[in-house]
Amino acid sequence: MTEHLQKAVSSALKAGYQLDKEAFNFLEKLSRTEDPIAIIEKAVEKAQTLSQKPLFIGRSLLEELLAEETKKPVPTTVYISPPLPETKKTRFQPYAKEVDPDIKIIEDPTEKICTMGSIQDYLEYFQDRFRRLEKILRQRIDIKNAMPISEALKAPRNSKVKVIGMLTEKRESKHRIFFKIEDMSGAATVLVPQGVEEAIRAKAQMLLVDQVVCFIAVKSRNDLLVLEDVLFPEIPQRRPRKAPIPVYAALISDLHVGSKLFMREEFNRFLLWLNGKLGDAYKREMAGKIKYVIIAGDIVDGIGVYPGQANELATTDIYQQYREASRFIEQIPDYIELIVIPGNHDASRKAIPQPAIPREYSESIHEARKVHSLGNPCTISLHNVELLVYHGRSLDDIIATAPNQSFKEPEKAMKLLLQCRHLAPIYGQKTPISPENRDFMVIERIPDIFHTGHIHVERHETYRGVLSVNSGAWQGQTAFQKKMGLEPTPGIVPIVDLQTLQVFTVNFKSTTLN
Repeated sequence: MTEHLQKAVSSALKAGYQLDKEAFNFLEKLSRTEDPIAIIEKAVEKAQTLSQKPLFIGRSLLEELLAEETKKPVPTTVYISPPLPETKKTRFQPYAKEVDPDIKIIEDPTEKICTMGSIQDYLEYFQDRFRRLEKILRQRIDIKNAMPISEALKAPRNSKVKVIGMLTEKRESKHRIFFKIEDMSGAATVLVPQGVEEAIRAKAQMLLVDQVVCFIAVKSRNDLLVLEDVLFPEIPQRRPRKAPIPVYAALISDLHVGSKLFMREEFNRFLLWLNGKLGDAYKREMAGKIKYVIIAGDIVDGIGVYPGQANELATTDIYQQYREASRFIEQIPDYIELIVIPGNHDASRKAIPQPAIPREYSESIHEARKVHSLGNPCTISLHNVELLVYHGRSLDDIIATAPNQSFKEPEKAMKLLLQCRHLAPIYGQKTPISPENRDFMVIERIPDIFHTGHIHVERHETYRGVLSVNSGAWQGQTAFQKKMGLEPTPGIVPIVDLQTLQVFTVNFKSTTLN
C-alpha cells in the first residue's frame, strides 16, 4: 500500500466510513494516475449529503466522481452501498470505551533534571547512587550487619567481613578475578580465588563496573579481601498488584517514522485493529479491551543517530518526521489513553534520564490527540498496576559486557537490571548518563510491569513477580543492525491484561493477525 493510498484510507476511516473490497481495489488502480486522497475527500462530501448516511463507500460512488471529473456520462444507478444491518459480527462496541481512565504519574524526571556537568555534579551523582543502593541492600536481613570498608580493613586477618561497595575496576584472568571497590569510607581489593565454588564464580563474573553489591569475604593482608559470596540488591519475591477490572495495555515502542524501513502497512493494520476494523471476533474483542497504549521511545528515526542512517531515511527533516508520526497516532481511538516517552532517536537530549520530548518538536502529536508525554524512565500506575517504562538504551552495554547475554533474549538483560536494582549500572560506555545530583536510574520502587524497547526484539518473562516486556519494533532490519548481528522481530505487539498480567501477542505482519 503506497503512502498516498494509506492516507486516503485513513481519511475515510477518520470520517466514519469504510471502503468495501471493490472500492478499495478500484481506488488502488486509480492511485497510479489520480490523487486518491482528493477522491476520498470528495466521496466523503458526497456521502454526507445523502439523507441516509451509509457505513461503506462503494465502487459505484468512486466511478461517479471520476466520471464527473472527466465529464463522462454517468449511468443512473445506485452509487453507494446501502447501510448494513447492525449485527454482532459487524458491530464494534469496545469495552474500554465505557471504562474511566485510572492513570497516575508516580515518577517523571522531566522537571527535576538540573545538572551543569561539573566535577562536583559527578561526585554527587555517584554518592547518591551509592547511598540509594546501600539503603536497598541493608533492607536484606543477611546484610544488615555489613560494615564500612575502613572497618573491614582493620579487622584481624582471616576474620569474616561483610562490606557494601561500588566496583570501580574489574580484572579477570583464566583462574582469578580481581575487583577494586569503594564506599564512602575507603577502598579495598577483592580477590575471587581459583578454588571458589562455581556458583560463586558465576555470580562474580556477572558483576559490572559501577555496580553496588555486598561482598562476604575473609580479611587477608593489607587491603585484600578474599571473596566467599556476593549478594545483589535484588528484588524480593512478591505478589504483583493487579487491576480490579479486565482492561488491557498495548506495549509498543520503536516506530522509527521517517525511516525507509518503517513498516507502514503493519502499523496501519495495528491502527485498524484498535478501531475494530480488522480481525476475527476474538481479536476484535481483545482490541476493545485496550484502554492504554504505551510507546517506550523512538517515535521517529531522528537524524544522524547511527552510521549510514542517511542512506535509510525517507524523511530527512525531524520536524516532518514528527508530523508524519502524528498522522498515525491521531488514528488511535480517543477513548484510549496514550503514554509516550522519548528514546535515543527522539528529539530529546541523548543522556539519560531524558526529559519528555520538547513541544517544539512534538507539537503536531499534541494537536492530533491527547497524549501523556513523560520522561525516560518514568513510573506510572494504571488501575493500581505500577509500570516502570524505560526505553532501554543501556541494554546494549549489558548485552556487550555481561556473560551469557544476547540481543535475541533481551529479557535476560532486563532481569539483570532488576537484580542490580539499576537501569544503567555501567557508566562511561555506549549509554550516556547525565550526572544529576540524584540518580533517577535506581529502581527503588518495585514495578509490576517493566517495559522497555530499543532492542527491537519482542520477548517477555516474569521474574519474582515482575513481568518484563521488551516490545519489539515497527522497523525492518537496518544495515547497522545486520552488521551487529541483531535480528529484529518487528510488527508483533504484546498486549497485557492488567487484571491477570497475562500477555497476548498479536502479529501484524500476518494478515490473519496470528
